[in-house]
Amino acid sequence: MEYRARMSRAGGLLAILLLLATFIGQSAWAGPESKPMREILIVGNGADGSVSFIDAKNFTNLGEVNVTPDLWWRLTLNPFTAGGYSFTYWREGGQRIIDDLVITLDGRLLIASRGWLGDVAAFDLSQAHTPMVWRHKLPGLRADHMDISPDGSRIVVSDTLNDRAFVLDPYTGDRIGEFPTGTYAHGNDYSRDGKRIYNASIGSILVPYFLNAYKGKRQLTIVDAETLQVIKTYQFDRGIRPAAFNEDETLMYAQFSYERGFRTVDLTTGEVIDRYELPASDYGLREYSHPDSYPNNSAHHGMALSGNGKKLCLAGTIDNYIAIVDLKKRSTDAIIHDVGKPYWAETSLDGRYCYVSNSDGNDVSVVEFATAQEVARIPVGAFPQRSRPVRVPEHILTTLFGY
Repeated sequence: MEYRARMSRAGGLLAILLLLATFIGQSAWAGPESKPMREILIVGNGADGSVSFIDAKNFTNLGEVNVTPDLWWRLTLNPFTAGGYSFTYWREGGQRIIDDLVITLDGRLLIASRGWLGDVAAFDLSQAHTPMVWRHKLPGLRADHMDISPDGSRIVVSDTLNDRAFVLDPYTGDRIGEFPTGTYAHGNDYSRDGKRIYNASIGSILVPYFLNAYKGKRQLTIVDAETLQVIKTYQFDRGIRPAAFNEDETLMYAQFSYERGFRTVDLTTGEVIDRYELPASDYGLREYSHPDSYPNNSAHHGMALSGNGKKLCLAGTIDNYIAIVDLKKRSTDAIIHDVGKPYWAETSLDGRYCYVSNSDGNDVSVVEFATAQEVARIPVGAFPQRSRPVRVPEHILTTLFGY
């Protein structure tokens, strides 16, 4: 009896320990998912090959991560890469090595398309030295705009000189598939539900303005995001620059090569249903007197839609200003002057602010949509361009920047 009693108590204790272990195991599994996240604006600095991390709450730059540690090794290994790099350096007056960037939804991997290195590379942010964990070389010479699917399972990147876009696994870099685009594949945007990809092409930027008809296909390619089959294409007379989409994705607001302002495109028909022109500044008229002097054919390059869908924030690149336009009133709320060649725009995750990368100013302007006022200007690296609001776990930011 005493032996059986001891065994019964031991069995009960074992059951309790197993239950406790199960609870601890479940808590440990849930732990990483429940760790606090912070909203960050990541900014790609094209000239110094780094990414700045900006705290979206207090608008401070936490620090930079180098995403081109292998730059000179790659240029030494591949003469074609070195040639493209040198041509761009000469043509644009400096290094332009980072094109676009995303972060996986868990905040662990920073993924960059690296321009004339012709590749996409991923870096592990959870380790202080941020090692490269994979690299995917594209068939063409130049990697361009990217986007990450809403569920975080895929990324899409334009292979500009190959007139194609490739879809990759963000955690392994493995190629999932590809699809054809127009000439000089450029922008990529996933639909809000993740079912479609919008790819915009700009045509050959090396063909001069007076030979515009020979620049190739300037088109919007709409693709089934699962099968990567082309659903439809729309042709335009100018290259499609940054674009934004209304909530139900029936309209596209887009900037076009050589034009100040934007067009509104009906996505069911491909027709341009409206044009909104913005003024030329004295600076723009003086410094960019002919369309062939525009940077890569773009007059204005950067667009973001407010969270409520009522206003657009536009980077007036050659005119050195930022404009806030009320879409319903069809009026310009404000023009913010004296910014250094604004070259990209993004909307904060809460929809309140527009972040504008000032490429010659080496800083980012924060503009409030509601008031059309600049509320902060944040120093970053050299020649900031593409940016993206993301969420990153607090413990990763502490590991990276020690705050």
